[in-house]
Amino acid sequence: MQAMVIIGLFGLVVAASLVVSPRRATIEGFFSGTGQDGRAPGLMVLVLSQVTTWIFARSLMNSAILGYFYGIWGTLAYAAYYASFLTGGFIVDRLRAGGARSVQDWLGDRFGGLGVACYNLVIGLRLLSEVFANLLVVGLIFAAALPEVDMAREGAILVVAVLGLAYSAWGGLSAALRTDVLQMLVFLGVFAAAFLALVLSPGFDLGAVLTSKGTSGSWNGQVLLLVALLQVFSYPAHDPVMMDRGFLADPATTRRSFLHAFWISTLCIIGFGFFGIQAALVGAEYEGQLIGTWAGMFPPWLFVALLVSLLISALSTLDSALASAARLVVDELRLRPRTLGGGRAAMVVFMVLGTLLTLWDNQTLFDATAVSGTASMFLTPVLVVGLAMRREIALWAYVVAFGAAMLGAAAYFARGSQFVAAILPEGHKYEQLLAICVVVLVVGFAAVIAGARRRA
Repeated sequence: MQAMVIIGLFGLVVAASLVVSPRRATIEGFFSGTGQDGRAPGLMVLVLSQVTTWIFARSLMNSAILGYFYGIWGTLAYAAYYASFLTGGFIVDRLRAGGARSVQDWLGDRFGGLGVACYNLVIGLRLLSEVFANLLVVGLIFAAALPEVDMAREGAILVVAVLGLAYSAWGGLSAALRTDVLQMLVFLGVFAAAFLALVLSPGFDLGAVLTSKGTSGSWNGQVLLLVALLQVFSYPAHDPVMMDRGFLADPATTRRSFLHAFWISTLCIIGFGFFGIQAALVGAEYEGQLIGTWAGMFPPWLFVALLVSLLISALSTLDSALASAARLVVDELRLRPRTLGGGRAAMVVFMVLGTLLTLWDNQTLFDATAVSGTASMFLTPVLVVGLAMRREIALWAYVVAFGAAMLGAAAYFARGSQFVAAILPEGHKYEQLLAICVVVLVVGFAAVIAGARRRA
């Protein structure tokens, strides 16, 4: 019965998303997000779209899981990534003030084709990880909701992949923006009901939640908070979903949208983390990325509300990731013509690859964030020195910073191998990640400062 309610409610959201999608697709709407009247999206549309594409299913699960293991420090560590709206807003402001139309535009002007290629490689991997991780959460949810059904995980992934691709490929970015508004409003309603039920429940103690150390102690949560603070300047710049939305409306509207998206998304992430912290406080056993844990903790309606909110957030991120993938392939890489067919072909490729990756055995959701966040760190010295300080940077310095970041990301990804383990310091994987981030930044800044000069 529970599974049927989840499927029914999610089906209604999918159907409503198809209804609000634009009836007629245009090339400008598909790639640039303009409405059928040619207007740019307004403030509310931008805010809700920014929020719903950043509090996606993987992030909600990460916040809850980190809260379970490391208490309030784990949840705060993940919430710190949402300061990316502040740093991302600053980056967009500076780019637009200098006349750039995208991050690639700014990099191409300074580092040519090689500089843009390095950046596009990183954001291509980022988009692929978004598709993969959100489909993975969908699979985990239906595997937990339908334990007696063989291949429930794989079947759910395929169905959501096809449905998400269907309306994304029809309207592109304009469809993503319109459905983001609907999906975010539904998400906020469902999540607000679930959160109120949590905090009003007899066993909830706000003081205990705010001082919780989780099941594994708070130390690793504090380490992760340092990692997030080191990555938060470069993190938004490698997220094409956020950067694409930074160039749709006028500067003043865009500036306000980033600010409002920051506080709304941060509150949502911390609020969802409370569900993981509460699970640890009541002594619940960790089971199936917390989904199985919640099933035994909460009344049926609250459990259903949590899973539906996760499914909605997964769907809303998939369409935005696919829209950005189309723009990357067509507008930046120019691998396909700037037509509806060219954009739709790019979407199909990214969705197929992301779906295939769900067959991969690794289901540690935070790893995708850690790896892509580390890979993006080459942008920190480049943007600080080149964009904020307005210095010229030599191409060799840019390449050294990029190489250091990619090696750091590869080292964290392959930390279990004998060769990499011999290089990394002994300790928990998050302590190793912190050490990697420090080295990447030191090497990157050393190279960029050595290769920098004042602009003529």
